[in-house]
Amino acid sequence: MKIEKNKVVTLTYELRVQNENGEQSVIEIANEEQPMAFIYGMSGLPDQFEENLSNLSEGDNFEFTLDAEEGYGEFDENAVVELPMNVFEVEGAVPDNMLEVGNFIPMTDSEGNQLQGRVANVTDSNVTMDFNHPLAGKELHFKGKVAQVRDASQEELDHGHVHGAGGHHH
Repeated sequence: MKIEKNKVVTLTYELRVQNENGEQSVIEIANEEQPMAFIYGMSGLPDQFEENLSNLSEGDNFEFTLDAEEGYGEFDENAVVELPMNVFEVEGAVPDNMLEVGNFIPMTDSEGNQLQGRVANVTDSNVTMDFNHPLAGKELHFKGKVAQVRDASQEELDHGHVHGAGGHHH
C-alpha cells in the first residue's frame, strides 16, 4: 500500500539540524517503541515533508532535507515580543517556575488564536516571548523508514488524527 491522501502513515526516523558550530545534531527520534503516526494530507506537518513521502510503501527507507522555507519558515523577529509581567499573573501572582527561560507557555492572541510561546528573557517588569516555531530558520534533515501504511478509519478522518498506537488516545 502506497502513501497517499487519507492513509495512516507510521514512521521511524531521526531528525537532525545544524547547530551553531555547523555540525548536525539529532534533536528528535521516533523509534519503533514510539513511532510517529499521522494521516497523510491532515497532519499539519510541512507540505514538503508529506510530499517527500508520497508514494512510498511500508518498509521503504527515506532521507531528505527541508530548507527553512519548506519546513517551519524563516525566523521572524516580529514574532519575538516583550510583554508586561502582569500578563502572566494568575490570581494576582505569577506562578512559581512558570517564567523560566526555555519554558513553553500556551497563550491566546487578541483574536483568540491559541499560540505556544517560548520564554526568551525575563526582567523584573517584562517577559520576552518568542512565538516562532522552535524549528523556524532551521534546515531539517530527516532519515528514516516507513513502518506502516494503512487506510484511515472514518472516525480518524472525522477527528483529523490517528487513534491507537503512535496516535491519539481518547
